[in-house]
Amino acid sequence: MRLIEAYSSAWSRSFAYEGRSNRGDYWWFVLANLIVSVVIGLISNQLQSLYAVASLVPGIPLVVRRLRDIGKPWPWIFIGLIPIVGAIWLIVLFCQPSLPA
Repeated sequence: MRLIEAYSSAWSRSFAYEGRSNRGDYWWFVLANLIVSVVIGLISNQLQSLYAVASLVPGIPLVVRRLRDIGKPWPWIFIGLIPIVGAIWLIVLFCQPSLPA
């Protein structure tokens, strides 16, 4: 049930950049998004491409809220633009525990 809650919460908060998202919310959404993407990909590659673009809508605010939860400002999202190292760095950041509120 946690998987579905995190997935629906991310979609319902698609335009909410304020607040925080904990580690569980982020990783459950990533897992659910991967599962949905694979299932849609089995149906049609074009639908999967459309879903990938659409999933940016809840994905970006979720990343901003997750970065805020670990005490980093939102521009840290751009560290992912550095090839290979940036993606690894972001994964390490997303695995960090939440800071006390």
